[in-house]
Amino acid sequence: MAGEILVVPFRPLDLRGVARRMRKADRDEVWKASGMTPVEALIYSLRKSSAAWTVLIDGRAEAIFGVGAISILAGVGAPWLLGTDAIERHAAGFLRGSVEWRDQLLRHYPILRNLVDVDNRVSLRWLRWLGFSIFDPISLRGHEFRPFELRSSDV
Repeated sequence: MAGEILVVPFRPLDLRGVARRMRKADRDEVWKASGMTPVEALIYSLRKSSAAWTVLIDGRAEAIFGVGAISILAGVGAPWLLGTDAIERHAAGFLRGSVEWRDQLLRHYPILRNLVDVDNRVSLRWLRWLGFSIFDPISLRGHEFRPFELRSSDV
């Protein structure tokens, strides 16, 4: 099921639609990590981001992603992506595009680091596929998360 996938700078009009249709694994992850609803998590992530984009599949916003500084001086950023079930339905195109998006994030921050819910199997497979190192689980708010990291070849 091929769909046209485009990435555009984040558009505020896309926030509520993505939040309303957010895939269960992402909803569960933001709830476990922060106690936030999908809308609250997207707003919070966008406020903390130095750059953000919307992923359009066949013209419809299906994911929002970005990166925010953990340490500007050390060049460490926290990448994030929250999306709908459409990203799994269009996995091949999404995977192809995500390599370019990863490289774009690495241009902003040569070290990318964040956490992923141990139960978010699709995201864990995707992060490994993109070349991220996945580390042993840590506990946050009573839930298990795996730290992940990717370093630019320039670091």
